[in-house]
Amino acid sequence: MLGNGVTQGQVAPDVAAKNQPSPPTVFGKPLRTKKKLIRRADRDYSQLVRRSYQVAFLLLNVWLGAIFYVWVRGLETGQGSRVAVPPAGIEGWLPIAGLMNLKYFLLTGHVPAIHPAAMFLLITFLAMSFLLRKAFCSWLCPIGTISEYLGLLGQKLFRRNFRIWRWLDIPLRGLKYFLLGFFVWAISSMSADAIAGFMQSDYGVVAAVKMLNFFRFIGETGLIVLGILVLASILVQNFWCRYLCPYGALLGFASLLSPLRIRREPEPCIDCAKCAKVCPSNLPVDKLITIKSAECTGCLECVAICPAEGALHLALPRITKAPRRIPYWAMAAGVAVLFFGIVGYAKAVGLWDSYIPAAVYRQLVPHANTARHPVPGDPEISR
Repeated sequence: MLGNGVTQGQVAPDVAAKNQPSPPTVFGKPLRTKKKLIRRADRDYSQLVRRSYQVAFLLLNVWLGAIFYVWVRGLETGQGSRVAVPPAGIEGWLPIAGLMNLKYFLLTGHVPAIHPAAMFLLITFLAMSFLLRKAFCSWLCPIGTISEYLGLLGQKLFRRNFRIWRWLDIPLRGLKYFLLGFFVWAISSMSADAIAGFMQSDYGVVAAVKMLNFFRFIGETGLIVLGILVLASILVQNFWCRYLCPYGALLGFASLLSPLRIRREPEPCIDCAKCAKVCPSNLPVDKLITIKSAECTGCLECVAICPAEGALHLALPRITKAPRRIPYWAMAAGVAVLFFGIVGYAKAVGLWDSYIPAAVYRQLVPHANTARHPVPGDPEISR
């Protein structure tokens, strides 16, 4: 027995530790050793399914837009139209009306008579964000779809998308939250009666027509701004969505409450960083365990490109040691169930369409561009 309690032939723990070879270093920093790749055995179809959803929803919006245009032209020319009433689904392009009507509903408990579809669609997309991250942005949004494919065009033309410097990227992302704050501030000061008066005004009734006319009769300034946004989306992936979309900012706040997270398992992860390179929100997926950012859209591109078995997946919070993984088809099914469920309910109970007499439409639609935005003090218009 040696004096330090170690028998002969044994080496003291501290001495043994000193005798262990040191890990290789470069300039004093530990050198990362390459992990063995256990390649995924299954094929990932998440992006095929997601892009199918995108195309289908984009075509749905084109179809609704065509019907709406025919309806507007029929009233403008006075020749009548085969379309008796405008498609309520077009109100999905009126997010501010949806936000105003949601506040009206919360204050009064009554579904608004004008533009109720805008409110139900907003509720649908908020529910998606709460349960499925910002799934609307990456699975359904027509603007998001167009922006994504413009980014793919940029990759074809320049073999890459450009990334804005991080010191500039972060403050630029704040723009969409600033815009959201402005709209929330403006609506927060409105009472239920003020919201009802706004919706019943000439401007409120023909808001969708004015939106259509903006693009029909777009001026030089509008074309320049639109051209800049298109060019920026080709060069920088999802430029509008990342920096300017207040709707996405609102859904991002809702997604912070979502139980779903992209989760990275450090053991099987080989640190290839492919997930971070493909992330459209430029998130450091390869350096985090769970992605909690409001910028995550739940597109699953990082999961799809990951080559390592079990390294990256969509999951619920851990309750046991084993992660509660969620397959991509569950995400796809959730998007479909929420959309058709809420919209179908509103249609089934007769709360989807606006209650506006045809005579009012015939009077207002041909002169929609002359309708002015109501200001405080305007008399409420009852119909």
